[in-house]
Amino acid sequence: MSIDFILPDIGEGIVECELVEWLVKEGEVIVEDQPIADVMTDKALVQIPAMHSGVIDKLYYKQGEIAKVHSPLFSMTPEGDTSTNDTVDAEIESKPEVGTQADSTASADNTAVATATVVSAPVVNSSHTTENGKALASPAVRRVARELDINIHQVAGSGKKGRVYKDDVVAHSQQGSCAISTGTVQGTLIGGTRVEPIRGIKKIMATAMQNSVSTIPHFTYCEEIDLTELIALRGELKEVYAKQDIKLTMMPFFMKAMSLAIKEYPLVNSKVNEDCTELTYFDDHNIGMAVDSKVGLLVPNIKYVQTKSILELANDIMRLTNDARSGRVASEDLKGGTITISNIGAIGGTVATPIINKPEVAIVALGKLQKLPRYNDQGEVEARSIMQVSWSGDHRVIDGGTIARFCNLWKSFLEKPSHMLVHMS
Repeated sequence: MSIDFILPDIGEGIVECELVEWLVKEGEVIVEDQPIADVMTDKALVQIPAMHSGVIDKLYYKQGEIAKVHSPLFSMTPEGDTSTNDTVDAEIESKPEVGTQADSTASADNTAVATATVVSAPVVNSSHTTENGKALASPAVRRVARELDINIHQVAGSGKKGRVYKDDVVAHSQQGSCAISTGTVQGTLIGGTRVEPIRGIKKIMATAMQNSVSTIPHFTYCEEIDLTELIALRGELKEVYAKQDIKLTMMPFFMKAMSLAIKEYPLVNSKVNEDCTELTYFDDHNIGMAVDSKVGLLVPNIKYVQTKSILELANDIMRLTNDARSGRVASEDLKGGTITISNIGAIGGTVATPIINKPEVAIVALGKLQKLPRYNDQGEVEARSIMQVSWSGDHRVIDGGTIARFCNLWKSFLEKPSHMLVHMS
């Protein structure tokens, strides 16, 4: 007997998702836990696994269509036809997908706000290699192709075995724009346009940022931090822990120092209600980090930072960074943040005006690390490792004096790591 698999409640108020790619075909024999489809919610790319072994009877949506929560996603006949139910709830699986050649070189420090991608024409491989009749491309690349109304099988891949990357799709789109261009000037296309829908992560980010700016009076406070001693300490430790497969970046130190400072200034770890009549203080320090992922800006957060060691934070940061870059972040990791760090300096830039991740009341942007001349206590000029940081605060809750004193304490922990270690319980 054929049974329907029902798309379950994914949480966070999500009622629909985009069917990015079917990983099976009608009539195909499948086994339990085999991936059936990739779907894109407003939060992340997630995978639907099979609950039973059997045969796929019908796929209810086409690629690119919007699937509704609590509606049938596909139907199948279970192996042996022993089921007595006509519907089965599917389960969402959120696992990091295997990194492609294009994204495998990114470092775990590269957490940042979303940024524009500079596209250059790739070296084109004339062979269109396919696997089981399918073009070699990740779900995210296939999604870009659909948004640009491009048949991905017609795109020449520049990767190994003809793998298609985002740059290949964009280059193919630009080549095709000749048909709608109004003309050329010395071989340069002019007058062409294209329209693409704002969906998924980009849509939720746009809505959240617009809501934050329109309802929260922002103010920004900037400071510089001398990280020379902290960098030296990290240099001593990172090779030791690399042997244990722990990548010790600067971010665990930034988070732990922030948690220690929050203990003295709990106001920055709070939220205000909509009519601004009451404050809620959070005992837990769930510190978010803005990650420039391949599906858009994601802000997973590390839970209970106040209880964790530097090494525990390093492991959590490594896991969430990998998940975010693949677009497969568990919904639990995206919920419950209380304050956010944006490491824009990993990409470039020194000073920013970050937008608060509502309903939080503060966010800090880390600028790039620079070697700059500074006077020491003896009045001599020496090279120091300097980082500019930019805080944005909710001026309904936090005044300039509070953010300045909080930042000074946070800065003291980072500039004198021994000071931070003494305060760690």
